[in-house]
Amino acid sequence: MTPSDTLAGRPRRFPTAKADSVLAGILLSFLATAGLFYVNIMAAIVDGLVSGLGLTDAQAGNIGSANIYGAALGALIAIILIKRIKWRPAAIAALIGLIAIDILSIFITDASVLIYVRLFHGIIGGLLVGISYGVIARTANPDRTFGVLLFVQFGLGGLGVMLLPRLVPIYGPQALFIALILFSLASLAMVPFLDRYPPRPKLSGALAGTIQKKPLTYTLLAIFLFQAVNMALLAYIIRLGITYGLERDYVSTALGLATWVALLGPGLVIVIGTRYGRFWPLFLVMGLTLAGTALFHFSGNKAAYLIANCGTGITWGMVMAYLLGMASQFDASGRTAAAGGFVSKIGLATGPVVAGQVLTAGYGFDVILNGALILFVVSTVIMLIPARQLDRQSRILLDDTL
Repeated sequence: MTPSDTLAGRPRRFPTAKADSVLAGILLSFLATAGLFYVNIMAAIVDGLVSGLGLTDAQAGNIGSANIYGAALGALIAIILIKRIKWRPAAIAALIGLIAIDILSIFITDASVLIYVRLFHGIIGGLLVGISYGVIARTANPDRTFGVLLFVQFGLGGLGVMLLPRLVPIYGPQALFIALILFSLASLAMVPFLDRYPPRPKLSGALAGTIQKKPLTYTLLAIFLFQAVNMALLAYIIRLGITYGLERDYVSTALGLATWVALLGPGLVIVIGTRYGRFWPLFLVMGLTLAGTALFHFSGNKAAYLIANCGTGITWGMVMAYLLGMASQFDASGRTAAAGGFVSKIGLATGPVVAGQVLTAGYGFDVILNGALILFVVSTVIMLIPARQLDRQSRILLDDTL
């Protein structure tokens, strides 16, 4: 860490991590993850509410959905506020708010009350994520920082899914909210060690001007489709395995292993960043996504199910790191990065709803998998358009500096 000379004209009391270092990326990742950590441990939360509070599957699912839809609303608010507020005080206030609501949630046993409390929790959490994404957009290499973010989320999410279900029978559902409180407290302790991250200066040449609406639209649409399709599969991935004849214990083991293997995806983004541009990495990785999704058709084979989960997990983290990094490139203040976070949450909330309707209508998993393959192809075509444009602009800027 290096001391920052001043903050708003006053000496800093804390040493700060170098603005664009890996350490700073980790600190920012904890800040962003704190607002949405419950999504990473959603399976544990839903199971804990059912087994610990005696709620029905539908009630527990609705509480989880309320949290996510609230987060989408909070992210939308962040798009409006990111240019007008000081991010550090806003982040601290949001973290304190999350802690207070999680403490309150410990004492609530009524599902109809808890759903509104968690909705409000989601709004504050979404606002924090939107602010964090806006700050990440101000770093020198947002793609790499988003890679760090997803690495942290996958790693801690896997740990939470492994440990929390074992704690609920012993300590009750309160263990879930205590875990969220501890994570928020840890994130709160990290905030003072972050640098200032003022809005990036306006860029010259091909990237100058206001928000680039057309490539941004393509990027946001790609984020929505990619997240919706992935979450539609993930929400029912246990049922898919069991339907194809796999044992529940093996399915759980495969998913746990896949969560850790998936760390390779964002890890690769951390290592290579945009060294090879964005077009070709996305083109190749989306090819692997299609292959992994097609492999789910053979889920009756244990190896096929495991490989498909590991492969799609790796590509999920890698593609989202690039897409969120791309979204951050279309203005200097961080608004478009916050917009990427908003659209991502809408996609995550929409996918399971659509997949559930397909299954309820009597169609099988073959229909869901084939629909996923088609939408992944569409998403690939859409995301490659702004990726190629950003690669060209980067080459123009590089040529201008030589």
